[in-house]
Amino acid sequence: MDDPLNIHRPEVRIRAFRAIDEPETCRLFVEGHAEVLSSIGIKKVTSSKHEWTTNPAVFVIVVEDLNSNRVFGGARVHVAGGTEYLPIEQALTELDPSIHALVWQYAQHGSGEICGLWNSNEFKGYGLGTPILIRSGIAMASQLGIKTLFALCAPYTVQPVVNAGMELVDAVGNKGTFYYPKLDLIATAMVLNDLPTLSKANKETHDEIFKMRADPDNFTLTEFKNREISIDFKLRVPRLEKWNLTEIIASAKQLFLETEHQRQKV
Repeated sequence: MDDPLNIHRPEVRIRAFRAIDEPETCRLFVEGHAEVLSSIGIKKVTSSKHEWTTNPAVFVIVVEDLNSNRVFGGARVHVAGGTEYLPIEQALTELDPSIHALVWQYAQHGSGEICGLWNSNEFKGYGLGTPILIRSGIAMASQLGIKTLFALCAPYTVQPVVNAGMELVDAVGNKGTFYYPKLDLIATAMVLNDLPTLSKANKETHDEIFKMRADPDNFTLTEFKNREISIDFKLRVPRLEKWNLTEIIASAKQLFLETEHQRQKV
């Protein structure tokens, strides 16, 4: 049996990796995320399909125990041009097909999406499910060479992404909002237009993300939201020398052209 988490002063690691490099950790991520979704009555959403685990343009952040393989939460960054649409495209294609053209406008310069964000019940109250993981994802994404970052937000994640400099995408849906993944839940489309500079982020979020970027494997937190916590960050993505954004952008273009061709045939 796994040792229980020290709820008085949790000690965890937040670590980044490319999905195709760690299938077992991806499996733990999928299981944990599915359990959290199920606990709030969501049995299936398009963006929680498992194809991302073999997508070479997906990067993962996990909150994990320092001494075991337990995963307490995580998030993903998908880069447009992988082996599947961005999750925001998968989610909204039936509701508003114009999402594909919008994504391509950004993707031709390098774009992605932060998604799949979750944290276990053991970490409720520590902010790991929203501010810390959002900041970690944005910090990690800067290593990939992309310029912009989408997010499809539940109501409780809108403010944390606004704090990081994201803005409403009002060109899709009902001025940027949709009923998703259920008719009684509202999702908001957001985009970070300046990932390298974060010019519209608030000072606290801006400064922390830049500290993470400056030393991605040695940044630590010992307190958050006035609660003691020990977080060891390892945000440098291993084996990035194999990453080629130019090829990914070319793939994104091909996917968009194929999508437009199919749309015009209908």
